[in-house]
Amino acid sequence: MIDRETIDRIYAALNIVDIVGDYVTLRRKGVNYEACCPFHQEKTPSFKVSPARGIYKCFGCGKTGNAVNFVMESESATYPEALRMLAKRYGIEVREEAMTDEDIARNNNRESMFALNGWAMEYFRRYMMTEDEGRSVALSYFSSVRGFSDATINRFGLGFCPSSGDRFSMEALAAGYQRDYLLSTGLSIERESDGRLRDRFYDRVIFPIHNISGRIVGFGGRTLRSDKKVAKYQNSPESDIYNKRRELYGLYFAKKAIQQEDVAILVEGYADVISMHQAGVENVVASSGTSLTEEQVRLLGRFTQNVTLMFDGDSAGVKAALRGVDIILKEGMNVRIVLLPEEHDPDTFARQSDSESLRAYIRDNSQDFLAFKARLLLGEATGDPLKRADAINDMVGSISLIPDEIKRSEYVRYCAEIMAVEQQTLAVAVARQLEGIKGNGEAQNFLQRQQLRERQKATPSSLYVEKPTSEQNAKLGSSYPVGTTPETLERDLAKYLLKYGHIYCSVLDDNNQVVEFNVANYIFEQLDEDNLQFNIEVYRTIMELYRAEWMRLGEGHEVSSHIFINHHDPDVNRVSIELLTADDNYVISKIWEQKEVHIESAEEQLAEAVPEAVGLYKWRMLDKRIAELQARLVCEGEDVEAVLSLLSKYMAARVVISKNLGRLI
Repeated sequence: MIDRETIDRIYAALNIVDIVGDYVTLRRKGVNYEACCPFHQEKTPSFKVSPARGIYKCFGCGKTGNAVNFVMESESATYPEALRMLAKRYGIEVREEAMTDEDIARNNNRESMFALNGWAMEYFRRYMMTEDEGRSVALSYFSSVRGFSDATINRFGLGFCPSSGDRFSMEALAAGYQRDYLLSTGLSIERESDGRLRDRFYDRVIFPIHNISGRIVGFGGRTLRSDKKVAKYQNSPESDIYNKRRELYGLYFAKKAIQQEDVAILVEGYADVISMHQAGVENVVASSGTSLTEEQVRLLGRFTQNVTLMFDGDSAGVKAALRGVDIILKEGMNVRIVLLPEEHDPDTFARQSDSESLRAYIRDNSQDFLAFKARLLLGEATGDPLKRADAINDMVGSISLIPDEIKRSEYVRYCAEIMAVEQQTLAVAVARQLEGIKGNGEAQNFLQRQQLRERQKATPSSLYVEKPTSEQNAKLGSSYPVGTTPETLERDLAKYLLKYGHIYCSVLDDNNQVVEFNVANYIFEQLDEDNLQFNIEVYRTIMELYRAEWMRLGEGHEVSSHIFINHHDPDVNRVSIELLTADDNYVISKIWEQKEVHIESAEEQLAEAVPEAVGLYKWRMLDKRIAELQARLVCEGEDVEAVLSLLSKYMAARVVISKNLGRLI
């Protein structure tokens, strides 16, 4: 395991804005940053990053954490793996303590696969650059046929696997790499006849596949043979580190340009990506030889909401452009298309263009995809009523996938116009599709609002104002519903400690005298009074950490949140961040004060909320003890009188707490 000192050094070096900014486009807003959440679909940014606290939180899906949590979530990495990635980024040497057998096995598996892939990339590159076969076959292909420069070849790590059939595998074994990892990465295949290893990519030029953080997760191999019985491309199989549905070829090299341009250009093949990059247009990615997937589209959505498809101008290219677009529309992204001249694909077109002319062509020939699709389908259906009906239904299916209602309505209007269909007819057809996708309520709402927009256009002087249905409730500690669990109460008490433990509150006692109490002191005294400890381990750990620091600093001093946010236990830091960001948007809004509207202060709210939470928690724990005693009454050998006496004591205490809480038993 990574030692504590190394973990502390990593946390001390972290800059959460830089780390999160590698995955999503952050925009500064006051002292914080915001973006559309990378973990769920949304159009309005609700993902916030606080550099002061070193944390992020999505107020849409609720995901929250620090820089390490973010890398874990984004890379599907374990806690140690994320720490190692960040240590490498900041040039920190990782020192490790003795690990359990399970830790060693889990860590070795993925890390050994990454290490082997990294070695393999260097092997293929070196073989191409130094061996006669590599230079004559692969280097000449990349340089002369594809026109890639040495800088481009090195940047993308291109190479060649020997044609002998098993040379790579034998040299990997000789270099100390284990057979199991050669098989699990798919670099080698076991022969059925004799169990010997052979190279998966033998006699193929190699395109390494990088994940979003730049690590090699797999390879694509292209044959240069003209034999049609040999598959043109062969890719690494799925493994613990490679899932082709989740990877986009070239994204590691393109992500900064995509953020800057606020658009991603999607092409088909490896060479298309590389030639475009070499031509100076770097916001380009490919789907790694697979049909476009939801995971790939969501990955792109971390960086931009705008996708431009670039395909060949022939019929095959047009059909390719139609595939997968509904997935992009479903994710709420904007889709445009650029069709190239029929004799070109992105690779050949980029090779004959300089950066300026290539950008100009994309800009001048980019068209809205649904408009393009509508014209295309109508052209194919000329003079055939049945084909025309199919074309309209096809468009209806695509439009109904668009989650943004305004955009959906605009496409209904536009497509009704160019397809010569009544707008209301098209809207009803879209509503029927919506009924199947999202339910009847969504369909009815869409139709009603569509009709409302049409009335607005017809009578522009009319005002249609949606009035708010309720007022905001600014109270911190509203009453708990009956049936609230002890786990919920433990969470709330831990939250009160972390966020407000240093605050003093004032309440009136039974004699109408003002009594002041400190939040942390009150919680500790009340729980200690009945010898209560939290049942949930992570809340118990947070409580113990807070108590130790509180005792060191003294009552009323604020305990630093960084103790919890940067704790070495990932469960503690994750839950702590969730609690610290609960009910707050990183900064306290002054809007109500500016409007001279009084709301209860934090102290006033906490004066009610904390005692209520503590009292209800005691009540629930008494319930548990009473149930345990009642169960003991029917057990043989129990001292019934002693149990009844204790039961009577607990019941009386429960009545007192219930009275204080104003609840019925």
